[in-house]
Amino acid sequence: MYETKESKQLFYEAKKYLVGGVASSIHKAPDEEYPIYAVRGKGSRFWDVDGNEYIDYMGSFGPSILGFSPDAVNEAVKKQIDEGTHFALPTGSLNQLSRKLVEILPCAEMVGYQSTGTEADMVAVRLARAYTGKTKIVRFEGHYHGWADELNVSAHPATKAGMGPRSHPWKTLECPGQLPEASDEIIVIPWNDEKALENVLKHHGNEIAAVIMEPVMYNAEPILPAPGYLEAARKLTRDYEALLIFDEVITGFRLALGGAAEYFGVVPDLMTFAKAVAGGYPISGVAGRRDIMESGVHPAGTFNANPLCVAAALATLKELEKPGTYEKMAEITGEIVKGVRELGKKYGVKLWCDSQVSVWQLQFGIDGPMHDMTDNFQVDKKTYGRFYKECLKRGVRLHSSRGRFYISTTHTREDVQETLKVFEEVFKVMF
Repeated sequence: MYETKESKQLFYEAKKYLVGGVASSIHKAPDEEYPIYAVRGKGSRFWDVDGNEYIDYMGSFGPSILGFSPDAVNEAVKKQIDEGTHFALPTGSLNQLSRKLVEILPCAEMVGYQSTGTEADMVAVRLARAYTGKTKIVRFEGHYHGWADELNVSAHPATKAGMGPRSHPWKTLECPGQLPEASDEIIVIPWNDEKALENVLKHHGNEIAAVIMEPVMYNAEPILPAPGYLEAARKLTRDYEALLIFDEVITGFRLALGGAAEYFGVVPDLMTFAKAVAGGYPISGVAGRRDIMESGVHPAGTFNANPLCVAAALATLKELEKPGTYEKMAEITGEIVKGVRELGKKYGVKLWCDSQVSVWQLQFGIDGPMHDMTDNFQVDKKTYGRFYKECLKRGVRLHSSRGRFYISTTHTREDVQETLKVFEEVFKVMF
């Protein structure tokens, strides 16, 4: 029988000392009484404090592309621990990593480092303003670019009505304490709408420093760029002398070694990366053209590219470079998608399931891909919430509040078969 008494006890103890009882707001869904507490993980699986075993499809929200506790990364990190974890000085290994990233990232002539995705996006925007001499930034409804005040608007609109008119979307703040005026230089428009992008550039082109986007909208349920949309954004930004920034904090190293730019064949002026590059260790950065990167923006950061994270990143990239790595991950997600779609037909359930290499998705209430953030409100999230909880009881961990999932290089066909067996049990219970 599935029990999580120890997790519950730990959570209520944590609430006495820790804001919200968790270190990050995404570690517990709003409708969960308490989260499960992990004790160890290996490969595609982890175990909680109550002894339950789970096949994991969250990948630590993306970073664990090699699975939990990957041997190659462990060895590199252990070696670096013995040599020193932080000097506030450069190391030769940083040269190796920088050279490697310039080789594999399509837009990279130079790179710079931070520790989190939020910081990387802040630096990218500052670089764009420094290079162009312009101030306004265009961002899209439903895209996420970190929690800093300026960019953290309209990322999670609560209602469709609350988004405002499509021709002039409202800027919705994400949390108490945000300064509304911090986003005065931000322009919000719908995504996947070429005409909306052209109009805003036409009317504000002499003020717009950059257009920033997730090349695949992964902040909510995944939404792919419409055919030709990225190419149009690339052309329009060039025509109006604005920079194109790809926020590849999620897509970077997950869709291809060279990220979304390689996957879609569209090269931005700047891109940000984080998460998967170090297999679970905290490092992020900005890559781009040399003339932009040398615009005089070089932020301080005590832990920027510390040797521990650099060692992890070098080891991770070496594993990802092995022939067949991405093909294998795509095969695994492809098998999951095929199985879920068959279950949907068998049980008469309206759903959409799809994948992009190492990322896959499942939504209830729709039977085709979404186009923009307004479509997200058609998703049956209540049904998904129940599905998530029933799967968790049976040893499959999914995202607690949205249908976006990750696999690692360690997931196997046996994992998929076991997962689909659990899914069918849950479909029988629910449908």
